[in-house]
Amino acid sequence: MTTISEHVIVLDAHTAADREAIGNKGASIARMLALGLPVPPAFVLPIHECRRYHAAGAALEPAVWDAVLEGVSGLERRTGRRLGDPEAPLLVSVRSGAAVSMPGMMDTILNLGMTDAVEAGMARLAGNAAFARSTHVRFVFEYSHTVLGADLDVPADDATADHVRAEVADDTGKDVPTDPHEQLRGAIHAVFGSWSSRRAVAYRRHWGIPEDGGTAVIVQAMVFGNLGAESGTGVLFTRNPLDGAPEPYGEWLPGGQGEDVVSGTHDCLPLSALHEALPAIHDELLRVGRLLEQAGGDVQDIEFTVERGHLYLLQTRAAKRSPAAAVRTAVDLAEGGAIDHATALRRVSAEQLAGVLAPRLSAAATAGAQVLARGTAACPGVASGRVVTQADDAQDGTVLVRPSTSPEDVSGMIAARGVVTERGGSTSHAAVVSRALGRPSVVGVGGDATAGWEGREITVDGTAGVVYAGVLPTEVVAVEDVPGLGVLLTWAQEHSAVTVGEAADGELADLDAAGVGLEPDTAVDVAALDAALDHATAARGAVLATAAGAEAAVRARLRTVVPVPGQHPATLLLRLAQATDPSQEET
Repeated sequence: MTTISEHVIVLDAHTAADREAIGNKGASIARMLALGLPVPPAFVLPIHECRRYHAAGAALEPAVWDAVLEGVSGLERRTGRRLGDPEAPLLVSVRSGAAVSMPGMMDTILNLGMTDAVEAGMARLAGNAAFARSTHVRFVFEYSHTVLGADLDVPADDATADHVRAEVADDTGKDVPTDPHEQLRGAIHAVFGSWSSRRAVAYRRHWGIPEDGGTAVIVQAMVFGNLGAESGTGVLFTRNPLDGAPEPYGEWLPGGQGEDVVSGTHDCLPLSALHEALPAIHDELLRVGRLLEQAGGDVQDIEFTVERGHLYLLQTRAAKRSPAAAVRTAVDLAEGGAIDHATALRRVSAEQLAGVLAPRLSAAATAGAQVLARGTAACPGVASGRVVTQADDAQDGTVLVRPSTSPEDVSGMIAARGVVTERGGSTSHAAVVSRALGRPSVVGVGGDATAGWEGREITVDGTAGVVYAGVLPTEVVAVEDVPGLGVLLTWAQEHSAVTVGEAADGELADLDAAGVGLEPDTAVDVAALDAALDHATAARGAVLATAAGAEAAVRARLRTVVPVPGQHPATLLLRLAQATDPSQEET
């Protein structure tokens, strides 16, 4: 590992993949480099620099900036290109990287280093003036939105950087810097600042991620999927993130850059299109995917770019997956020897288990139903509710319908029961985040399909990719209907120190009747819970479905937990099995 100072670490094959220090993204780059995979060179400002930045009043200390400049010099040596040099231009991406994956929640700036002179130089070197102009426009637009807070329409295909700069100045009263080093300083400020953005705070609150962490900043040499023929970008999941099937799944966008895919603003092609266009690249990508899944012991979500027939990997992470996929992949990986049974049990949350056991639409219910739209199934499940089209209006009982979602919509996605988008594919922001949240969703239904929906009741079938008019009836899902679930629950029974079943009333500690439990918006009173379970052999109560309640049951050495109405025995059993071995695995 090359440490420029305490402020900057060069990512190379010898860098320790410590995500608490260099973030999840930085750690993934280090792991890929250690495996000898093709990754553009990069350096990272560690997570502690984010805390230092905020403690200093949102300022980079001089020593930090000096280390950043030294990091840039290292990228220049490794690439043979220079930031701001029209004769050998280096462009960089500036990305966030928290210790726990928070996809799309913090800021990214691509193509940094573009100036008028660099555009002219890139046009000459690439023999492609349209590529250079488009890349410059992309940078000015993205920088103005992310760093300067501009609110602009997406530029037209024939827009120029000067045109977009004029719009930015009119909208914000500010200018996009033309000095690449000033651009870089502004981008680093924006990424560190995005740790405290509304969307990131909402995401952490939902998942219980601590607020005092911070994000690393990764500065990486750009490769260009928009550089003419045999170029493009895409996302590969090593297994299907919707149902967990052990087959590659993903999207390919010829002539695009990574943000085009994840933003959902472009219609992508399936991976089979990459196989048809560039079969050798496709085969190499799948080989790399298998290697990374084996090395990581988990399903991988891999972002890649192809530049003029050369494959580059930008990052890999444990894939966000639907509840059904979480169950199936945990069992498949354990049965394949990649993980043990205890790890498999930790890979599925009680909330995900409740999701796979949630009611589904029956064939009888859909037979005569009015189909409003069809699109790509993004997260399985059924959700019914009143349509809202603004994230701020979403609440329980609503379905959020948007042209496409962005990180700013996350609070609404959390609040709503389901999500529908007009644009985007299976690896877009809407698809990835809805799977992480377990919200049934359908994406890419078409620009005209949702007209007039606001305020009406709809039903979203995220399994079939269909949106129906009205609220449709559902039917119960049995354990045997969910691939892998029976096996997982068998392991839970073997692993749990407490059983789930019936017990004589005289042996029961009835926590609800005793008023011991979880009040709305309050934390569990662990001391009161432990006292209520003292000397008990069996118990029932709403609080026992929580992690704290299950841990208390294990501490009290109960023999049995009895479900109350609304508690599914399977979710209780999983909680108890996880509490028996409380070590946590973050993905």
